Amino acid sequence: MLIVEDEPYMAEAIRDGLRLEAIAADIAGDGDTALRLLSVNAYDIAILDRDVPGPSGDEIAERIVASGSGMPILMLTAADRLDDKTSGFGLGADDYLTKPFELQELVLRLRALDRRRAHSRPPVREIAGLRLDPFRREVYRDGRYVALTRKQFAVLEVLVAAEGGVVSAEELLQRAWDENADPFTNAVRITVSALRKRLGEPGIIATVAGVGYRIDAQDGERGGDVRG
Repeated sequence: MLIVEDEPYMAEAIRDGLRLEAIAADIAGDGDTALRLLSVNAYDIAILDRDVPGPSGDEIAERIVASGSGMPILMLTAADRLDDKTSGFGLGADDYLTKPFELQELVLRLRALDRRRAHSRPPVREIAGLRLDPFRREVYRDGRYVALTRKQFAVLEVLVAAEGGVVSAEELLQRAWDENADPFTNAVRITVSALRKRLGEPGIIATVAGVGYRIDAQDGERGGDVRG
């Protein structure tokens, strides 16, 4: 998620609340920062305050719509009159929530938007006996259901999408966590280790020394470390 909100305490409270729901979010305190982040990151949903410094939330919404990305927009604003809502939806908002609000309602609305995203459901991916369904958030290995935490699923999804290619720890941190994650954290190593245990033997997540991780599609029974 991208949160565009110029009140730091409000933005951080939303981000921290979403984290408790295993939803990663970045914060933009002004329109210019929001547009910069949108240009370099692929977000699932944009949460826009309409009244922010620089390009307004309305302008950001127009840019998102014009890009053709299909990214859903939720306007989160104090502008609560009917004509405010009418203009917001007219600019391309998919949902409109007024302040003050309950965090749980925001979470419910975000999840509903995520289910209704304009683009088609992502394809089910299969590799090395793994079957990963991004839409249903389900993983099977050799027909056996594997229960994963949200973070473990996010890491596995990135690895599976690489189709056997090597994914660095830095890229995993960037794609499965948010931009505020400590680049020196060992969260990736810990999550990969736990993921290996969940997936069971034979191990299929290989470590390429000094480079990163990959799904060992050619030699699933080996797993473990790969030197080279």
